[in-house]
Amino acid sequence: MTLPFLLEIGTEEIPDWMIPNALENLHLLFEKLAIPHESVTLDATPRRLVLRVDGLPERQADSEERVLGPGKSAPPQAVAGFARKQGIKPEDLVVESTPKGEYYTFTRKVAGRRTTDILAEALPGIILGICFPKTMYWTARNGPRFIRPIRWIVALLGEEIVPFQLADVHSGNLTAGHRSLGAREVVVTHANYVERLRDHYVILSAEERRVRIQSQLADLLVKSGRVKSDPALLETLVYLTEYPTPITGAFDPQFLELPEEVLVTVMRHHQKYFSVEDAEGKLKPQFVAVMNIPADPEGFVRSGNERVLRARFNDARFFWETDQKKSLVDRKQDLANVTFQAKLGSYLEKTDRTVALTAELGGDAHAQRAAELLKCDLTTELVKEFTELQGVVGGLYARAQGEPEPVWQAIYDQYKPAGLEDSIPRNRTGQIVSLADKLDTLRGCFAIGMVPTGSRDPFALRRAAQGVVKILVEGKLELPFLAANQSRDREGAATAAAAPDPLISFFEDRIKFYFRDHRGFAYDEVNAAMAAGWSNLPDLEARLIRIQNLRSSPDFEPLAASFKRIRNILDQAGSAQAGSADKSAPVDPSLLEPGPETDLYAEYQRIAGLPLENAISKLRPKVDLFFDKVLVNAPDPRVRQNRLTLLNTLLREFSSIADFSEIVTTS
Repeated sequence: MTLPFLLEIGTEEIPDWMIPNALENLHLLFEKLAIPHESVTLDATPRRLVLRVDGLPERQADSEERVLGPGKSAPPQAVAGFARKQGIKPEDLVVESTPKGEYYTFTRKVAGRRTTDILAEALPGIILGICFPKTMYWTARNGPRFIRPIRWIVALLGEEIVPFQLADVHSGNLTAGHRSLGAREVVVTHANYVERLRDHYVILSAEERRVRIQSQLADLLVKSGRVKSDPALLETLVYLTEYPTPITGAFDPQFLELPEEVLVTVMRHHQKYFSVEDAEGKLKPQFVAVMNIPADPEGFVRSGNERVLRARFNDARFFWETDQKKSLVDRKQDLANVTFQAKLGSYLEKTDRTVALTAELGGDAHAQRAAELLKCDLTTELVKEFTELQGVVGGLYARAQGEPEPVWQAIYDQYKPAGLEDSIPRNRTGQIVSLADKLDTLRGCFAIGMVPTGSRDPFALRRAAQGVVKILVEGKLELPFLAANQSRDREGAATAAAAPDPLISFFEDRIKFYFRDHRGFAYDEVNAAMAAGWSNLPDLEARLIRIQNLRSSPDFEPLAASFKRIRNILDQAGSAQAGSADKSAPVDPSLLEPGPETDLYAEYQRIAGLPLENAISKLRPKVDLFFDKVLVNAPDPRVRQNRLTLLNTLLREFSSIADFSEIVTTS
């Protein structure tokens, strides 16, 4: 007989962005119990985390346990005592061989535990084991910790309550409805759980709440406009509400004189409103708010939202007009009073470093001007009030103050890309300035030992490094961004004799992540291409594309296996042939044996300088026959050395593309 299981953890409102990860963590913790089951369903609202499981056994299967007794040589009294302790006769024991010798053993039947007992024992630990970025006490100091106070717990296995207690809350079959519209206590069963919640204005399914918001948004604006697409805001609202209902509102069209970026930021970040645009994408003096109640018949919610938004827009307009009284360039010296990092100085010092690095990266006069003004908006009232607008405000002010287009666009785009899905700065000036800003932050933080560890990354250095990689690759910038630390030759050898710089290793990891996890190249393709050098990322991308295309050839894997064999032979022959030998040393044709060896050398001469794509089908059979018929480690040392030189020459010919010995082959 199998039973359904329901666990609902009822709390005060959980921050919306923490809920999806909390559900995933709850699922993983439950799976660790290893209780057989058919399916798991996870749901959540701001006030509840829910786990529903189908097909749990009423009790666990019986098992057998081998009990080790005395050794075979033990006196009869000891054997009889062991048998008596197990409740059996001595003749029921068997002798088994173990690594320690022969022993009397007994196989005991162990009855399976009731599933409800297992759950009752484990659930308090599972609930408190859910991982949140931070937790709180709510009963007493050193008491249980959770993201928010736990107010009720529903735990049902079939029709039976799974009994346990956590922080003075007893498990039961009582849930709670909507905070303001539903009952405080609602009796539920497995069969009526979802509908009982709905009766009390709680839509349990996040997907249903999402569809409800989307469909009602479309209905609201079918004639007057369209909602500005914002998937992230939609996801936030799904987990901020239990019974979402969109409503429209309006604001004074005079506010449209402010930049759209300012208006949208106020609506989105501060009020959680959707912006509305017309068919041409121009902002309209409307917004859509999402209530947590089914209707607003008197219009009180609408008017309240309009009143709050009007105040916020008035603040924004005041700050905009006040900030314009002082130009960005006049604000530069004010950056001396804004700390970047205690050991790295002020933002004025960072600005000077960024200007110098911009020039080092080949930035023109526009780029250096943008770098000079890059952080000046940090001193503006608008950014102090709306921190999400850093950079954007600087770009808007630069445009309003007559700075050239490349300059203000570079300032506007300085924080791009915000993630791997975001676009890079729109022009070359912006790309170089953004690189300089990010590289300065990375170099400075690594120099003082602020290296990201685990989940700790207070300066978002991983994102900065990922941004550098994305800009270099997608902007096709062949810049020596590692030159100040360490460079590598085309065969991947470090040119510096010292141990690898931590920042170099950090970038290496980010580059692998970008090409492997974001771009979808196979891990061995990435390893092979990077082993041939990676300081020029557009070149690395081009080589990866070539390798990926070559992989579909039936000759590719066998040839890669041959390259691996060549590498191993050269390594075994000694480091001189493996990489540090005189690379100009020629093959001596007079020492070549007629047949497969001379055929391979002749083929090498024909394909030397040709792309591997054009040579792979011709080269592969010659290499195969060489290894099948020719003894590399010939008795004659001159012949042996000449054959190693031939293999080394062949390996070097294509090592500028990749170290093909890194390719994982099936053979």
